[in-house]
Amino acid sequence: MLKEEFLKALVAEDIGRGDLFSRISESKEISAYIIAKSNAVFAGREYIDVLAKMYDLSLIWKVKDGESFKQGEKLLFISGNSKTILSLERSILDIALHASSIATLTSHYVDAIKETGVKLLDTRKTRPLLRVFEKYAVRCGGGLNHRMGLDDCLMLKDTHLQTIDDLDAFMKEVRQKIPFTSKVEIECGSLDMAKKAMKAGADIVMCDNMSIEKTKEVVAYRNEKYPHILLEASGNVTLDTIEEIARTGVDAISSGSVIHQANWIDLSMKVK
Repeated sequence: MLKEEFLKALVAEDIGRGDLFSRISESKEISAYIIAKSNAVFAGREYIDVLAKMYDLSLIWKVKDGESFKQGEKLLFISGNSKTILSLERSILDIALHASSIATLTSHYVDAIKETGVKLLDTRKTRPLLRVFEKYAVRCGGGLNHRMGLDDCLMLKDTHLQTIDDLDAFMKEVRQKIPFTSKVEIECGSLDMAKKAMKAGADIVMCDNMSIEKTKEVVAYRNEKYPHILLEASGNVTLDTIEEIARTGVDAISSGSVIHQANWIDLSMKVK
């Protein structure tokens, strides 16, 4: 969904048939600002900029996407028609709150493994119709996006593998039918399955819900036999466990938690 379409739907959800306050109030030029009520990492500017252009609002930013801020800081100054600003207050705040909350939690995960060089990835565990927005917030927090959907990487999960009788033959057919630039990732729950996936020609092998010891075995086998194959760890990833997982030698760790476990920070809009 394009940003403009997304934003029109977001505003329409809140305004409905019309802001009742706008019916009875007089238009005047006003200024407002967003103030931080907690420490966090900002995200949402890319969307709020588009919204401001759509509704003829002037913005002065004091923070960029991906920058940290502290409680009490004024992050954005807004000027324009009073009816417009007051009608869009909740929409602007919700964009910043939702995105910044994801960016903030993502940054904590990234910080936990920054010394290892391992990449943090998100997943497709996103809220319906909010995938592009939420994955943008992950990038603002320093994470990388895993696939956006079923069309940009072929991942064979355990459910897919149950339908495949001959993995080697299937992979030969795959290479004739998917785009040349598309990668194939195979989910593996054991060393034996990881060996089969590597032999079959996977570009990426996922160590899914493996113990630290088993993951290290997969890493050692990959390093010896198939050093070109990327390894991704997933499952039971928390802030307490992520560093230990990263030190197994995998290339990336994916976690849906950075999105669906993000607790909302606190921002507020004030009119001067």
